[in-house]
Amino acid sequence: MIKAIDLRRGMAVTWKDQIWTVHDIQKVSKGNWRSFMQIKFKNLMTGQIIDDRFRVDEQLDQPFLDKKEMEYLYSSGPQEHVLMDTTNFEQVNVGPDVISDESILYLRPNEKVIALLNSGKIISVELPNTVDLAVTDTPPGIKGATATNQYKESTLETGLKMQVPPFIEIGDVIRVDTRSGEYVERVKK
Repeated sequence: MIKAIDLRRGMAVTWKDQIWTVHDIQKVSKGNWRSFMQIKFKNLMTGQIIDDRFRVDEQLDQPFLDKKEMEYLYSSGPQEHVLMDTTNFEQVNVGPDVISDESILYLRPNEKVIALLNSGKIISVELPNTVDLAVTDTPPGIKGATATNQYKESTLETGLKMQVPPFIEIGDVIRVDTRSGEYVERVKK
């Protein structure tokens, strides 16, 4: 059993007697109302995507799936991604049903991921909690704006666009939380 608040992209759950992977997840808090989790699931058998809401402490079952450490190598177009088994160096091609368009923006070549297997077939990929990505485009920093709460748009090496503090410059490497998609910190060189 796992609480809804502890779910993250790529995890598999058993719900309504079927196996689903978490496609997208968001915690919603509205004023003094109770927080809830807005979760987008993808059915592993049919490919159906549904959106549902859960209490933060609601329990979901986790199916028994094999987990294997793999390494993301590269993408040959948006429809095919290549993973390598780190134990026997075997390469496997997977499609966007396994690594979503949103998830691929967090992966650089040689990034380690956890592949979830059902009957020997890769059904989903769990991303690491954080990844380090270089900033390739952002507006120039503002002098003295290190302590402000204003953020600016930036583009990272994988094409991911996100908000970063004003002191971040082109060439900086930043740590990004893959669960929330938010800036964590600047990585020391």
